[in-house]
Amino acid sequence: MRNALLLAELSLREAVRKRLVIVLLLLTAAFLGFYLYGVVRLEQTLDQRALDAGLDGRSVNGAANAPVMYATIFGMYLVYFLGTLMAVLSTVGAVSGDVESGVMQSVIARPISRAQLVLGRWLGFTVVNVGYVALISVALLGGIRLITGFVPPAPVPAVLLILLAIALTTALTVLGSTLFTTLANGIGVFVLYGVGFAGGIMGSIASFADSPTLTTLSRLANILMPTNALWLGATYHLQPEVLLSFANAARGANPFFSTEPIAANLLGWALVLTVLAVATAMWHFSRRDL
Repeated sequence: MRNALLLAELSLREAVRKRLVIVLLLLTAAFLGFYLYGVVRLEQTLDQRALDAGLDGRSVNGAANAPVMYATIFGMYLVYFLGTLMAVLSTVGAVSGDVESGVMQSVIARPISRAQLVLGRWLGFTVVNVGYVALISVALLGGIRLITGFVPPAPVPAVLLILLAIALTTALTVLGSTLFTTLANGIGVFVLYGVGFAGGIMGSIASFADSPTLTTLSRLANILMPTNALWLGATYHLQPEVLLSFANAARGANPFFSTEPIAANLLGWALVLTVLAVATAMWHFSRRDL
């Protein structure tokens, strides 16, 4: 375990040396500034409409504040998407890149096992990816609270579900890095992400059209890639009662939101799949012929 932690530290240093962290912070600051400025303008527009209607103000959790609520949730979706993109692009060559460049030959000659190398790689990149998403989530939600006063009903469980999705994506990308080339791994993980997203769309259509077949396909997609199910579970904790009532009236027609919390068995499967992906990567790379 000590060697794995050492490799995790080296992965963090590599991210800093390649200026990945600096670029991320600069681009994140630009994204937050751009998005929060939009929220400021939205808040000013809603305030003006309330004044024009002869109202003294509007309830933070009332229907009149629904645009701010939707802006908060879609902002968090962008955080989730950026985190997923970050997890794949930063980790896609975690193992395969070193193998293809020949660096791996010098690394494995040292007193460290291949399993420890894979575990350390996953730990290091997970710290970077999860830390990035946690930071931007707090900044976005905090900024919206300062501007509008709105706070989602349960932001902590929502952010934790998103962080689990990022950790799972990182684990699957590391696994793919031990199985395929860097390019094939990147394509494969993005296809899996698309499968999960398609499962959410099919589930939304199934609930609206009462289609058992689409419901089954949606469940299979969530089992294969539960990241989108984790996002939908996060949206349940981000929605006040007024938005949940809107979604229930629409019979779940919005594929980006969910009116129900994530099922306990699906949450457990996401945790198990994360561990299985890392364990399989460690096992396979230990027996791989370089």
